Amino acid sequence: MSTAIWVVIAVVVVAALVAVVFVARSRAQTQRLKRRFGPEYDRAVRSAGGRAAAERELRSREQRHEELQLKELDPARREQYREQWVRVQERFVDTPEAAVEQANGLVTVVMGERGYPTHGFEENVAHLSVEHGRTMDHYRRAHAISGRAANGEASTEDLRQAMQHYRELFEELLAVPAGEGHTGTAPAAGAGHDTGAQHGAHHDTRHDTRHDPRQDTGAAPGTGRTGTGPATGQAPVAGEAGHAAAAGPAGRRDDQAPRS
Repeated sequence: MSTAIWVVIAVVVVAALVAVVFVARSRAQTQRLKRRFGPEYDRAVRSAGGRAAAERELRSREQRHEELQLKELDPARREQYREQWVRVQERFVDTPEAAVEQANGLVTVVMGERGYPTHGFEENVAHLSVEHGRTMDHYRRAHAISGRAANGEASTEDLRQAMQHYRELFEELLAVPAGEGHTGTAPAAGAGHDTGAQHGAHHDTRHDTRHDPRQDTGAAPGTGRTGTGPATGQAPVAGEAGHAAAAGPAGRRDDQAPRS
């Protein structure tokens, strides 16, 4: 067999090996991004019109995320924010639109304290999705309902769902890092509806949204504490700190009466 033929064979073999390595790395990259971003990966593929473009966008999010100086909240600060959430939940009974707006404001405050930029919704999603991709659908749903509420187009049930969606992200942002240990107060005995356990430990949120909102106000998320006034040194309630909270109680429409 001539030397030229051997050279051709060698080139073909090398090309095949390069292709195999490329495919293997591409698949590994795809699997890594799917694990990290969860449902956000599929959404990015649909939005970008293809896998390659979507993965470029997701890798760009990772690079920007690495530039952030994120920090965990100390236990006392988590407790303060959980108490604030209880007060926002209590307001839902009389002013559901204002409560939803304040829930959004409280989530934004916590995001900022953790070190996330809070310049706009889409930018928030891009940064949050790197570590909280599995809750971005909740965040998007809550944001959409908030938009309808601003136009007077959201029902009481819609607003109740928005509160639940905001709570999903709120709980993830406050979650205790692995290895830090549990430092909060033990949950109240018999808290059947678990109104704020850490993400992944509470009941199906679709179940929680269908009961009287007054049942949501008995305990702070994950603490079993009642919705009392702020503790000494309490962080300001969203809206009192100027972080996109409601300016005042919204008027209640006839279709917003809490279910009995």
